[in-house]
Amino acid sequence: MKLKLFILAICILITLNSCSDHTYAPALFHQDIAYQPKPASYDTAKSATYISMGLNYYLDPTWTALLASGQFNISRGYVFNKFNLAYGAFGVFGNFDEGAFRPFGAYGARASANLFTTYDRMDFRYLGVEMAYSNEFGDYASYRKSISGLPGYHVDTRTQLFTMGLTSEVIFHNERDKNISNGLRFFVGYTFGDNTLAENYLTHKYFEPDFVATVFPKISYFLKVKNFIGTAEIGQQIFLRAGYSF
Repeated sequence: MKLKLFILAICILITLNSCSDHTYAPALFHQDIAYQPKPASYDTAKSATYISMGLNYYLDPTWTALLASGQFNISRGYVFNKFNLAYGAFGVFGNFDEGAFRPFGAYGARASANLFTTYDRMDFRYLGVEMAYSNEFGDYASYRKSISGLPGYHVDTRTQLFTMGLTSEVIFHNERDKNISNGLRFFVGYTFGDNTLAENYLTHKYFEPDFVATVFPKISYFLKVKNFIGTAEIGQQIFLRAGYSF
């Protein structure tokens, strides 16, 4: 009963927020970082190319609209002595849904690196850095620019984003088969730039802590079975990908 009342209260709050204010953030705000695979120390190949496709579902920062997108990724990963490196590019196509069809697209690049140490059949990537640059285009970006400055509208018109953050990860292979790997990564990062939407509105209006509007976390699960890969990521979204390495 208490759970039902809580869910009802959240729904009412979202409805009231959507009626009283209009808020719009960039399509890839806090969505530009994604897990980049890299070979582990126990892998035979010390470098690999990874290709993947996936679906991303997430709410806007005020929880009033749903964004859904498909994404294509290609990256190159390396393992050296106690050090990993990866870089790659990606493309996104999706829709901002608040009762009207507002498509968007984006392209960008990512890079990541980390230090690691080994324990038995596990690599502990204890300290890493990740970064991403994205450039958005499409109807949703044009719409934000057209309504910026209108009374009752709180808009972040940026189309270019740069995000950087820190990571920590463990990756290990199956006890009987080195071709099966599982990984779990934690990320916390920040999107640079003039975020007037968060500074002037979100942190004073909604029930999220102030730092969540700027610094954001993400947890990623990675699975590799021979040359096939998959990732599941949870933060302010649910992002699922599948692909192949060679």
